Amino acid sequence: MTAVPNQNAPGQDAGDREVYVHREPSLLRKALPWLVLAALVLAVGVLAFYLNKSMVGRQKSFTIYFVERGWVRFLLFLLAASGVLALTSLIGQRVGMARTGRKISYAAVLGVQLTHLFLILVVLVAIYPLFYVLIAAFDPRNSLFAFPDFSNPNILYKTGLLPRLEVLSYENFQKLFEDVAIPLWQLALAGISGAALTALGIMAIIARTGRESEGLNQTRTWILRILSVALAVLVVFMGPAQFGGSTNESKFLLSVRNTLLVSGITGILAILLSTTAGYAIARLRFPGRFQTLLFFIFIQMFPVFLALVAVYALMVLLGLSNTFTGLILAYSGGAIAFNTWIFKGYVESLPESLEEAAMVDGATRWQTFIKVVLPLSGGILVFIFLNQFIGTYAEFILANILLTGVEKWTVGIMLLSFTQGQFSTKWGVFAAAATLGALPIVALFYGFQGYFVGGTVSGGVKE
Repeated sequence: MTAVPNQNAPGQDAGDREVYVHREPSLLRKALPWLVLAALVLAVGVLAFYLNKSMVGRQKSFTIYFVERGWVRFLLFLLAASGVLALTSLIGQRVGMARTGRKISYAAVLGVQLTHLFLILVVLVAIYPLFYVLIAAFDPRNSLFAFPDFSNPNILYKTGLLPRLEVLSYENFQKLFEDVAIPLWQLALAGISGAALTALGIMAIIARTGRESEGLNQTRTWILRILSVALAVLVVFMGPAQFGGSTNESKFLLSVRNTLLVSGITGILAILLSTTAGYAIARLRFPGRFQTLLFFIFIQMFPVFLALVAVYALMVLLGLSNTFTGLILAYSGGAIAFNTWIFKGYVESLPESLEEAAMVDGATRWQTFIKVVLPLSGGILVFIFLNQFIGTYAEFILANILLTGVEKWTVGIMLLSFTQGQFSTKWGVFAAAATLGALPIVALFYGFQGYFVGGTVSGGVKE
């Protein structure tokens, strides 16, 4: 295909206007897709032939389920799937042409179908491990995998891809709450927190439908305040004395409390340190400002575990090993650079005229920061807190080095203890604990994912 100039247009140059002239593709270009398809089918056939030949006389493995003439069935499945794709693409092409009145390429429709199929397969592959861990959490047989059930006629059960649902129970979850004494007032606060999370989930669904209003935003704000206060009281006043069990499983809820406590305090410290430092770098001019920015960028190039020996030696020297204080200080030190850079970029996107007007009215630089900048920075403050909270909640290496007592363990260390049994690995309890431990992060991310998207681009444009 090409375009040639239209020389009949009056008052225009020859090159100002072009007319599309269609040219039929060459024979080789038309036949190329079919040649590629034939080559793929031939390659699959040759591979299946040699694989089938190599299996002749070989002893069957217990871990591999052998299907007689399975490659033939697989080829037939591929042909059937290809036929369905070809048919649906043809139907889509005809329907689209009938609705729009335009010519639609069959290859384009087929390409869209293949793209959707590929994306669906990618999603299934990504979700399958999560599904299997969830099923293992309800499996009392203490196993992360299901043995093949050769008596079942369904090939998915024969190969162990799907577990046996009839053996599922809550036994693994019950072990995590054994010998836990929870007062009535803590149960009431837990119920309030659950109701608040449910309400936030419903509001998130309503907001996605486009029916968000000012009243809904105010209600969400009050629910968030109630949830924050309830969780803070629960985390602060829940102690090791409430967990009297002798096993690590009975102290899992304590590890969740420890993780929430450390992550929450670290998030608050990250806001205090990064906002003040970021504002000073963005608005003040002082010697070493540029060098400080370069240093913040430079230290981000090195992973945290390079400083493990130095951090551990420092905490032992200060007497802060196996304490939440030492772990929080270590986390807070690593949070300054990135969060300061993020807040600096956000402050630079705010107009300086707002601060200048406040200072003309007699406000000091600190009052300007507190009463002008911070009220305009609600979204970025939530982003900094959640970013640090989630990163601290999922951290394992530093906590494993500094915390040695079971009553101080975080969720990551507790999960590790379930896989280091002397005689057996507690896979079922591990899966149940991993499922429950992930719920706070899932709830936070789903409820505040808008702040993650907005926070990562804040400060990207100066106004």
